Amino acid sequence: LAMSIGRIIASRTAMFCCDLQDKFRPSIQHFPAILSNANRLLESAKILNVPLVVTEQYPKGLGSTCEELNINHCKINCPKTKFSMVIPEVQTFLQNNPSRQTVVLFGIEAHVCIQQTALDLLALGYKVHVVVDATSSRTDVDRFFAFQRMRQAGAHLTTSESKILGLAGASDHPNFRELQKIIKTEAADTNLLRFSCM
Repeated sequence: LAMSIGRIIASRTAMFCCDLQDKFRPSIQHFPAILSNANRLLESAKILNVPLVVTEQYPKGLGSTCEELNINHCKINCPKTKFSMVIPEVQTFLQNNPSRQTVVLFGIEAHVCIQQTALDLLALGYKVHVVVDATSSRTDVDRFFAFQRMRQAGAHLTTSESKILGLAGASDHPNFRELQKIIKTEAADTNLLRFSCM
């Protein structure tokens, strides 16, 4: 029951970083803020020992993951041409880590790779948490309706700070002081409030 209502436990969670590559920088809405919030998640994953999965969409043409993102601790970093992150290498990772039944998902683009990844994971029975302030598209309209679609399908929409503190679980977590340093500064604004009345 705890899992079905969206609570997460670090030991049962994996973090998926989708296609945050340099060539997308000029075209993605709020890209600097998205990277900033993504870094919060990446740092927290390392501190909390949550395994990180990274993909790159056609890196030969679109380049590698942005250099300001620290992904050195990722378990796998896979090139892909499929939009969804659920490619054979990622499926193998999931099969080899059966306790990781929850995925924290973020990156680009919300209405393409993120949405298709979320739907594929949900169809496989995983719990999916989409971090909305670390996920974007070329247009805010596509971004917003992708969030709507994923929520209708059963994904949980959340923010970077909520997910970091949710993974910690309590202020007496042994690594809580390290996490406090990450969230001491507010998450970067990605213009989500404009959709709050829709």
